[in-house]
Amino acid sequence: MTELKLLDPPGLLGDETASRGRLDRIWVAEAVAQLEADFTRSADTHLLKLPAPHLEGVDLYLKDESTHPTGSLKHRLARSLFLYGLCNGDILRSTTIVEASSGSTAVSEAYFAQLLGLPFIAVVPEGTSQTKIREIERYGGRICFAAPADIYAKAERLGSAVNCHYMDQFTNAARVTDWRGNNNIAESLFQQMARERHPAPDWVIVGAGTGGTSATIGRYIRYRPEQFAVTRLCVPDPEGSVFYADWAGEPLPKAICSSRLEGVGRPRVEPSFYSALIDRMMKVHDAASIATCWWLEERLGRRFGGSTGLNVFAMLRLAEEMASAGEKGSLVSLICDDGARYTDTIYNPDWLEGEGLNLTPYLDRLRHLHGPSLTREAQ
Repeated sequence: MTELKLLDPPGLLGDETASRGRLDRIWVAEAVAQLEADFTRSADTHLLKLPAPHLEGVDLYLKDESTHPTGSLKHRLARSLFLYGLCNGDILRSTTIVEASSGSTAVSEAYFAQLLGLPFIAVVPEGTSQTKIREIERYGGRICFAAPADIYAKAERLGSAVNCHYMDQFTNAARVTDWRGNNNIAESLFQQMARERHPAPDWVIVGAGTGGTSATIGRYIRYRPEQFAVTRLCVPDPEGSVFYADWAGEPLPKAICSSRLEGVGRPRVEPSFYSALIDRMMKVHDAASIATCWWLEERLGRRFGGSTGLNVFAMLRLAEEMASAGEKGSLVSLICDDGARYTDTIYNPDWLEGEGLNLTPYLDRLRHLHGPSLTREAQ
């Protein structure tokens, strides 16, 4: 990296505290440069068209966020959280980074912490997949387990120690991203749609974990009304999550639950969840989301995480409604992460049986309405 020039006149900073501050400013500038260099090395993610010949006039698209260097949508968030912490003065050259995360955000933050040479501690819910645990550790992160409802308090407690910083994705996700552009996910998605048959999507479908992605997309749609007047935002919600009840104005459940689908759905309404930006929500059974993952593997030959299944199930429901009404247009959703992280959960028949999840009715319906498996088509 090019050495940064010191702009202070000789002798101006004579005491030790000022010298340390000067060195910290230099380190922060170099850290920001490293994050920007990492961004420049990374290509944008692909926009895939999902074959749906039976839905005449309705086009389906998936933005594949699993192709980021750390394999998930959370790569964008982690970079933004680090930039936010660095530019706020919260992250310095000796800071230990702490985060509460069900896995994917922690994987991405561990990657950036290693890039900058900083220690990283992930506070994860008990039951987080071992694959994600191994990925966090592969980037040098340390693991601290907690009950799902306790991860916030435990991470905040660890982050309050000297020379530590709690990233707090659930509070900061909606504020660290420049929602007006700067290559955020909304700007990237809509630019990729520009030459399609229906460039302004009728629906963008994305589940909520922190709520940051849905907030960014919802704000961007309102920021560009001349382009996206027809575009609406749908947020599907899994079992064990309170987001739907909050949006619908229903009483929140008193019992604290947790989502089976890692990275999406929360036991509390997160500060980054902005229900006013959402045009429609769907409550989706976990078996339906997971069955959609299995169906996607049949159709595309790849495995995806449960949040992708949640997104696509809702997208197909909306597409069916449009086709039944004779409407034409496009729908866009997200592939959030790769299914290799979930071989011991949603792709494990023993785990499914233990959770009491029967995929068969949903798989049969998906195959009937949206096409059989690739194997069946080849026969």
